Amino acid sequence: MSVGIVMLVHTALDRASQVARHWSRGGCPVVLHVDRMVPKQQYDRLVRSLADLPDVRFSTRHRCEWGTWGLVAASQDAAELMLKSFDHVRHVYLSSGSCLPLRPVHELCQYLAERPRTDFIESATTADVPWTVGGLDEERFTLRFPFSWRKNRYLFDKFVDLQRAVGFKRQIPESIVPHMGSQWWCLTRQTLSAILQDPARPTYDAYFRRVWIPDESYFQTLARLYSTQIESRSLTLSKFDFQGKPHIFYDDHLQLLRRSDCFVARKIWPHADRLYATFLTDPEGALSRQEPNPGKIDRIFAKAVERRTRGRPGLFMQSRYPHLGWENGMTSGKYSVFQGFAELFQDFAPWLSRATGAQVHGHLFAPERAEFANGQTVINGALSDNAKLRDTNPKAFLTNMLWNTRGEHQCFQYGPRDNPKINWHMARDPNAQISVISGAWAVPLFKSNANFAELRTEAARLQKIESKMLDELRSPDVKARVRVWSMAEFIEAPMEPLQVLIDEIGQKPQRRLAEAPRLEDLAGFGQFLQNLKNQGMHPYLMGDFPVDPAIHHGQEETRKPYLVKK
Repeated sequence: MSVGIVMLVHTALDRASQVARHWSRGGCPVVLHVDRMVPKQQYDRLVRSLADLPDVRFSTRHRCEWGTWGLVAASQDAAELMLKSFDHVRHVYLSSGSCLPLRPVHELCQYLAERPRTDFIESATTADVPWTVGGLDEERFTLRFPFSWRKNRYLFDKFVDLQRAVGFKRQIPESIVPHMGSQWWCLTRQTLSAILQDPARPTYDAYFRRVWIPDESYFQTLARLYSTQIESRSLTLSKFDFQGKPHIFYDDHLQLLRRSDCFVARKIWPHADRLYATFLTDPEGALSRQEPNPGKIDRIFAKAVERRTRGRPGLFMQSRYPHLGWENGMTSGKYSVFQGFAELFQDFAPWLSRATGAQVHGHLFAPERAEFANGQTVINGALSDNAKLRDTNPKAFLTNMLWNTRGEHQCFQYGPRDNPKINWHMARDPNAQISVISGAWAVPLFKSNANFAELRTEAARLQKIESKMLDELRSPDVKARVRVWSMAEFIEAPMEPLQVLIDEIGQKPQRRLAEAPRLEDLAGFGQFLQNLKNQGMHPYLMGDFPVDPAIHHGQEETRKPYLVKK
């Protein structure tokens, strides 16, 4: 009694020949089906290469296109030839030309000999399978599919829509309940012969001939009628990505395949010389005699799918860059944005760098250039300070800068003079910490020596821009940590908010501020705002700023009460 191997061969005939010879050496008869689309010259060469093996046969060739009946017909004919030619075969193992045995053949034979009446075939109802891709579950059994999904996808989809619109449904034969599962099965002679010799087979064949992807449902459904013991799993390691495409194994997957403890794996890259050399010529160095457990490596495949679909935080892949909302984190780490601080305080950037240890830039999105820290013109990642290059894609500029400076907290200044296109992106970023002193942009105007008419025009422009920015920061869709103070509110008690911001950055151990940044001289600033009002421009973003905020020198400072202990 032995195991018969049915191989469905489509490409890489030299590898198929090598694997067939390996099965034969292990005492397993082999029946090969070669796709009719393979040129006759290549087919004849394969036949000649295996002519010296008495237990190798070739079945009638069918045209095998993905998702069509040809794959089932090929499996049927090859299985019938196997049962007819080799009476001693107890189990028939269906594999492909790209499958590779991972364990010694005698281990597979012994494993199946210990389970003489067990059929290994993945078989589950459509309600229980999570892996269907393409939106067709029950409908693959009730609609017709005269057009190829791969070659005529437009007609395929339109014909499906038409059948849905008119309410067309095919009748499922009463004796069966559709099941689905992996194409790669291992069935006992009793179950397989019962399927192939069933008097109702013409009815079943006629029905499944019009089912979509019948190779994943024909044997999976009919095995439920005849099998006395089904293990709903495949002995072949076959992994698929989120699009339903099979993972391909290469030479660097050698140790991964060893850990799976599976008997056979697909899909193997035909040029993976190391894999073929290891598993086909070194049986002693193959796997230990363990129960097949592909779950051991599921974590690695799950991680690969996540990396492919989501990427790494703050690193955009070209495959998903255009899709809003596919980001696995918009940026790679936390960063702080200060709006109005550099205008209100003298040498704010050096002070913040000393207080936090973070890298503090100027206005990265200033119209003239990107003001990198310490006057640099190029920083990590070969990012230039050129404004035109930066403004071609401000979002990419920010994400690249943060990605290339990982491990160091980045801070930069921002304001209404800067490129406004980046504001909404930062507002949606959970990594952003945005602190705004509204109206502080007026301080440089106050200190400038321009004509007042020009100052009024510029103030109206900047206030309009900042007002729009603040509206974006107050949107319910904002995910950034946002703090907004009016200028009048902030200068009343600046130390407390500064302490909060320093603690939030958290680069150094938290401690009370020993040094405060020096406030700009604002004497006359209130009158400046009043002059803007008098000229018809209402500067409301600064808050209720008094015309003369100075303390009268004649007024005594209120002394705090204290206790004297006797």
